[in-house]
Amino acid sequence: MINVAKQVEYWRNGAMEDWQVGKELIGRNHFRHGLFFLHLALEKILKAYVCRKTNDIAPPIHNLTRLADKAGLGLTEEQQNLLAEANEFNIEGRYPELLLPVPTHEEVNNFMARAEEIFKWLTKQLEHQ
Repeated sequence: MINVAKQVEYWRNGAMEDWQVGKELIGRNHFRHGLFFLHLALEKILKAYVCRKTNDIAPPIHNLTRLADKAGLGLTEEQQNLLAEANEFNIEGRYPELLLPVPTHEEVNNFMARAEEIFKWLTKQLEHQ
């Protein structure tokens, strides 16, 4: 039997660390890597939710919208769209032959601000469950 609380804590701590790394990389103008880490942070916080909801280990998937569905979060359309947009950064980080143009500083800052809203919301909701 798995220790769900330990799994949730593992994913939550990893999410916090990856979020910070992503912000630092973006601050150094390493946009692709920074956005990849922001995706990773969102993935991990969602996996914490999945563990809590299912009382099981999170599945080895990277698709944020699928993880949100498995977690049963009932996100708004705007939040779902943001997660779908963030999925692109996961693909870019793993499959360089599919590289899209490097986003501008303004595009990165815009995404980061929107992503930070949902990341903080998810973190807060997780702590209050």
